[in-house]
Amino acid sequence: MTDERQVLAVLDEVYAAWAANDADAFVSPYAEAATAILPGAYLPDREAIRATMATVFAGELKGSKGVHEVQNVRFVGTDAALVFSKGAVVPSGEAEPDPASQTLETWVLSRRDGAWRIEAFHNCAA
Repeated sequence: MTDERQVLAVLDEVYAAWAANDADAFVSPYAEAATAILPGAYLPDREAIRATMATVFAGELKGSKGVHEVQNVRFVGTDAALVFSKGAVVPSGEAEPDPASQTLETWVLSRRDGAWRIEAFHNCAA
């Protein structure tokens, strides 16, 4: 499997966990010190990301799924990758994403001990 496919498989794992509304599986590919920046929020580590996702999966995002469209994958050296994507939330019971939820996303991944991990995530309104 190519490095690009391995990196994209990590994101596929995150979005599969979202579809299952499983916060533990959602953060499984995140590094321990991973950070996330969401509109109005800075999450300083994997546990904060997990706790936030558990809360929203039980509340406003219950039954939802996230969708994404990768725009570009860029490698910085052999063990770091930047992924730029567009994302959106498909509310529970809906077939299409909520247009108001469309975002632009930046993912930073690193390879450690042969496995790609998410180091940072940032999104903003599209």
